[in-house]
Amino acid sequence: HMHTAFSLDAYIGGNRIMPSDSYRFAKGEDVVVNGVVHNIGRPLDWAAVTDHAEYLGEMYSTMYEDAPGHNHELLVQLRGLTELEEKQKWFVKYVVENNRGKTPQHPGFFAGPETLKSAWKITIEAAKEHYEPGVFTTLPAFEWSGAPGGANLHRNVLFRDTNLPEAPVSYIDVNREDGLWKWMADLERKGMKPLAIPHNSNASKGLMFPAKDAGGDPIDREYAELRSRYERLIEMMQVKGNSEVHRKFWAADEFADFENADSLAKFSGREIKKENFVRHGIIQGMADEQRIGANPFKLGFIGGTDNHNGLMSDVGEQDFIGAHGPEDGSVQRRFTAGVANWIDGKDLNPGSIAAVWAPENTREAIWDALHRRETFVTSGPRMKARFFGGDKLPEAPKDAKELVQVGYSRGHSMGSTLENLEGPPNFFVHAMKDPAGANLDRVQIIKGWVTKEGEIKERIYDVAVSGGREIGDDGRCQTPVGNTVDVKKARYQNTIGAPELMGGWSDPDFDADLFTLYYVRVLEIPTPRWTTYNAVEFGVAPPKDAPAVIQERAWTSPIWYTPPGS
Repeated sequence: HMHTAFSLDAYIGGNRIMPSDSYRFAKGEDVVVNGVVHNIGRPLDWAAVTDHAEYLGEMYSTMYEDAPGHNHELLVQLRGLTELEEKQKWFVKYVVENNRGKTPQHPGFFAGPETLKSAWKITIEAAKEHYEPGVFTTLPAFEWSGAPGGANLHRNVLFRDTNLPEAPVSYIDVNREDGLWKWMADLERKGMKPLAIPHNSNASKGLMFPAKDAGGDPIDREYAELRSRYERLIEMMQVKGNSEVHRKFWAADEFADFENADSLAKFSGREIKKENFVRHGIIQGMADEQRIGANPFKLGFIGGTDNHNGLMSDVGEQDFIGAHGPEDGSVQRRFTAGVANWIDGKDLNPGSIAAVWAPENTREAIWDALHRRETFVTSGPRMKARFFGGDKLPEAPKDAKELVQVGYSRGHSMGSTLENLEGPPNFFVHAMKDPAGANLDRVQIIKGWVTKEGEIKERIYDVAVSGGREIGDDGRCQTPVGNTVDVKKARYQNTIGAPELMGGWSDPDFDADLFTLYYVRVLEIPTPRWTTYNAVEFGVAPPKDAPAVIQERAWTSPIWYTPPGS
């Protein structure tokens, strides 16, 4: 999830990186950002350019001299903007005020649908050019940027192959999310394979997991089935914060105070509310299924950055340079200002990274893994996580090899649904540290369920912990892993934690009559946050109210259990 110069909000911030350049960066080549050479360090296996469908044609007119509308006075003005304040005012006037309304329209400088098709063609050609099956996979994609009243309801739409529509659909064309799904259904009838992934839900104003549809009617089975067909995943974390949980509503979860991005609530009438967060949403989905017969929020987990500098998965804490051009392109703005109308700089983070378990590195295999939800997301480090469940699994795996072999042959992987069980399920968990990163603290299973009365419940269990610490009868390890971070030098030591954690677990309170889900959360030992690295690198004091250390983490997609007769 990232943006090139074809996204107006990226272009106006100085981004001149094109889709092909972004793929080059993902493959390990140098690019220039804000006048500085930047490199990802370790190439990616797969990637997708997800530019906004809104204003895509307008950006083609902006950048290509022979394009229709290139000399429109407003585009001449856009190309001539130099001061940050000028750019902010122009963006608010011609983009924000329009696109956050109920009926957004193309601006006066739109030169017609052929410009949109031309920009889309360039995006597709870049994906084709850089696709190397078995080495590096590109997925054709775009972003539908729904934002009613400033609520972030954006979706990234990814395709399985190059059987594609002539142009992407925008929020201007279809301004309801159920309209997007119907557009995708029409593509599917024509043999295309689209998949939509909702953005960070923490800024959704309670609309990402709604009780009513966009027209104000209570969601029903038709809504739930349509949504779950085309939306199989959700973005757990990105530059604008973590959407799993928030400390305000999950006080019993001692790890809920992680990249909470409180300043989102300072802008556009947003507020921090429980209904914005993924853990609440996916458990609520089971309550809806119990009530209407289908789960509208049966979502696996994926990561992204929303990087507007054209950089794929530029997620390193140690060299965070911001993600929105001049808005957060200097340490001064990151520490004392921020991204206008969105978030304070100190609440930003480099974003997260998406991972799939697929048999090969091809478009079809990776898209299929996304579709079946065999995915996990990390807050940046390249740790690995596996999760299997089923009533035919032994109590615990002997080793990692058996865990994988038995997990697939006798169990079900993350993203699956357990049905018609002959007994209580067992679960296998396995996590490995990033080879270039920090050791692991613990592996947890988060359980959610719905009572027969429709109440949503949850509980956390520690399944594997490092350092010989004990897990109590309540399923929790009360002893912290420790902290080796030297804040003054922005360093840590891998003298605590473990490079690998593995275990088996059985739910002590499993009730075969209740809708239930389980997902895994893996925690690293404490490491320096980007604010600490930036403070040391630039010789300035860090923001007083920003964390100095963090515990990076990973989340696997859930495994669901459906009771008989449901």
